[in-house]
Amino acid sequence: MAQAALEPTKITGYHAHIYYDPADRARAATLREQVEARFPVRMGRWHDVPVGPHPNAMYQIAFETWQFSLLVPFLMLNRDGLTALVHPETGRSRDDHLLHAIWMGEVLELNASVLKQD
Repeated sequence: MAQAALEPTKITGYHAHIYYDPADRARAATLREQVEARFPVRMGRWHDVPVGPHPNAMYQIAFETWQFSLLVPFLMLNRDGLTALVHPETGRSRDDHLLHAIWMGEVLELNASVLKQD
């Protein structure tokens, strides 16, 4: 028996994680400034060391569902070689990061052990 389809209406928002080299923040800072100037998003702190499931330095961009079609193409065109992870927020953190994510650039191995299945 096939699993029931997941409804996109379960998505309450999105996160984009922008990965960078802490010794060279310039590209990540430029992208951050461009995003902040163009979009009403919630910018997360700089994390120069791995945090949570993220294996590299990164910052997070939290955004609303209606912004997906605007922000994600902007990241595609302006990430300047940086790796980005975009995932939905459905209340199922593990699936959101591991199964329902979109990667731009290198696909990094996340630390799944810290992701709870809510």
